[in-house]
Amino acid sequence: MEERNMIYLCLAHMSKEGLEQKYVKEAFDTNWVVPLGPNVNAFEEDLKRFVGGHNEVVALSAGTAAVHLALIACGVGPVDEVLVQSFTFCASSHPVAYLGATPVFVDSEPETWNMDPDLLEQAIKDRIEKTGRKPKAIVPVALYGMPYQIDRIMEIANRYDIPVIEDAAEGFGSKFKGQVLGTFGKFGVLSFNGNKMITTSGGGALICPDADSKNKIMWYATQAREAYPYYQHEEIGYNYRMSNICAGIGRGQMTVADAHIAHHKHVQTLYEQLLADVEGITVHKQPATGEYDSNFWLCTIMLDPSLRVLGQDNAYKEIITTAVGGAAGVIHAAKSTTTDCQPNANVEAMRVALDAANIEARPVWKPMHKQPVYKDSPAYVNGVSEAIFKVGMCLPAGPCVSDDDVRYIVDTIKNTIVK
Repeated sequence: MEERNMIYLCLAHMSKEGLEQKYVKEAFDTNWVVPLGPNVNAFEEDLKRFVGGHNEVVALSAGTAAVHLALIACGVGPVDEVLVQSFTFCASSHPVAYLGATPVFVDSEPETWNMDPDLLEQAIKDRIEKTGRKPKAIVPVALYGMPYQIDRIMEIANRYDIPVIEDAAEGFGSKFKGQVLGTFGKFGVLSFNGNKMITTSGGGALICPDADSKNKIMWYATQAREAYPYYQHEEIGYNYRMSNICAGIGRGQMTVADAHIAHHKHVQTLYEQLLADVEGITVHKQPATGEYDSNFWLCTIMLDPSLRVLGQDNAYKEIITTAVGGAAGVIHAAKSTTTDCQPNANVEAMRVALDAANIEARPVWKPMHKQPVYKDSPAYVNGVSEAIFKVGMCLPAGPCVSDDDVRYIVDTIKNTIVK
């Protein structure tokens, strides 16, 4: 077999001009190797322009930190409830638990795979009836970059006077009706992890509605220090500011942000074309209404349950003891070969076959309401996210994925299917 380097799901790369190194060198040369500085200020201004220029932006250490601080700014605390999209990564819900509050999970609608507005309103009414109080915030998520039905979500949120925190960590540059995600709600969350549309190696940002909100977030992010000549703290703060080094990387990345987004869209189009006639494989597409403009951070497919894949009879036979597909931080061995909610055997067999061909592919996110850690959290479900989790898979789409790579991935998928 042809020797190939690993084709990763999504791995941001540096600008051709090497501006990242220039800005990082400036930070060292001027001794601004701290969690603030000229690069941080300039990166925030770049982001502000990128999202439309009407909002303020705070650069932070992670997208998870952005969710956490947004929840604090919305007054979330112990005994409160927050409505969170279930079909997402844990960073959308874990910060709710940090604050001693309860995430209330809302399932997806089948077209975008994002928060179902009808279930959202049902959940609001039911929580008011059961607890006598409104949820403190609503957190929709741009799953794999796909815009949510933000017009309907905002109408419902405004009617019940509940703030919206848009988790656009995967939706950097995605738009709905021409407006950038993260600018509709009270706050918007961005992520610059190494696998996102642009990267600062790690890091994130919070889009704020105005200067006062930005200043309050910055205060919380710098340990909530009061204006005294010594350290005075009257509220609990956090060490969440982005470093001047990471922001220097971000400044260089902003010069290729539009090119990265265009490339992801191009890769999506290739997958749609090359897999169009493959029986049993469906590429997830954005709604054809003209309102949705996804960045296609990851391209996703669904495998029909009847599809036969080489090796699927041996799927889930061995306990996994190490990280899978570059999943950093996995140090616990699995307790069993299976769980009560997992992808179908043909999906797992396809993942294993692609991995053997040096192609990183993963199942879609496991719904949060099916995670053991949230077994006692309220959930309003319709079966959509669980059904997609059983058949869904993410394919590589990053800037390093070439047209030839996409053809190789599609050929590998075809060759893995049992005729």
